[in-house]
Amino acid sequence: MTGNVICFGATGYTGRLTAESMTRAGMAPILAGRSAEALVDLTGELAGFAPIDKPPTWQVADAGDPASVRALITSPDDVLVSTVGPFHRLGRAAVDAAVDAGCGYVDSTGEPPFLRHVFEVDGPRAEESGARLLTAFGYDYVPGNLAAAHAIDDAIRAGRPPVHVEVGYFVTGGMSMSSGTRASVAGMMETPPFALRNGVIANTRGQVLEFEVDGCDWQAVPVGGSEHFTLTRIDDQVRDVSVGIGWAGKWSKAAHQAGTLLTKASSIPGVGGVVKSGLQRTTPEETGIGPDAAERSKSRTLVVARCSDGVGREISRAVVEGPSPYDLTAELLAWGAAMLLTGKALRPGALGPVDAFGMDALVEGCAGMGLRRRD
Repeated sequence: MTGNVICFGATGYTGRLTAESMTRAGMAPILAGRSAEALVDLTGELAGFAPIDKPPTWQVADAGDPASVRALITSPDDVLVSTVGPFHRLGRAAVDAAVDAGCGYVDSTGEPPFLRHVFEVDGPRAEESGARLLTAFGYDYVPGNLAAAHAIDDAIRAGRPPVHVEVGYFVTGGMSMSSGTRASVAGMMETPPFALRNGVIANTRGQVLEFEVDGCDWQAVPVGGSEHFTLTRIDDQVRDVSVGIGWAGKWSKAAHQAGTLLTKASSIPGVGGVVKSGLQRTTPEETGIGPDAAERSKSRTLVVARCSDGVGREISRAVVEGPSPYDLTAELLAWGAAMLLTGKALRPGALGPVDAFGMDALVEGCAGMGLRRRD
């Protein structure tokens, strides 16, 4: 490993978990954020987890000052990991810096408009500069890519082309959201979700997805995920992809209807600003707040993927389980950074988990952090 790994947003909730995962793995991250005082404190806390010859260091950088973010990168061999959200407001400085430097980049976004921009706009730029971009590389949306890849492989092995793929994200045991997640959700209301329809990415509200697991019915509100861009790279016979988040549980249909109304309201002159302002007031001003270790330990990630043929008959499915979403996200970000740091990315551009590293490496890496397919 000849480059540096930088954890941007290290003093935030997801950033702290990620920085700890990196340090425990012996990666000696450069911790970056706005507050020198907070960075000094965090560096001291993490020093106890680090090898004596690889202590974490720190550097001040602010998403509102793009030059300070660019200064974090000193070589194309570096990897910039961004947990600075909400990404629709604060995420551009990091991805622009990584693309221009031609280095590795990983982020924790779950925001559909942001990740769509990375794939559609930043991806072609990255192919030219040599940058390797892993956007949405956490609970949303790596487990769905993993589950869908298993289901697609099963369908191909059975000789039945997978045309439609549906993915549902759930959490068992319950868990509250971090302040950063709530801020991201508040910003997402302005843009309708998208899906892959007949091979084309299109804005659509879609329908609430329904899955049966262990004799229980699960519902998921449709969202735009990285799967819409990445699953056709696994098999170009896939024409339709739908992704849903099931954190609303039995209230998924009501949440879906409310989201539709909010999106429509936000486009009405004079009304959109009021709606957005109301949502922002419900978002805590504090940062770095989220479920503690005890609460996280009670929750588990559960993701389902199913493939159907051209007339809608289910031909395969896969279920993956793993640690709580926030712990899993931190481990995935650290693992993705390590893979980029050691030159394991197969090509430049905006990449999905499978086309970045290959299915075998993804399965092995996820298994190491406890994210596995059910037998």
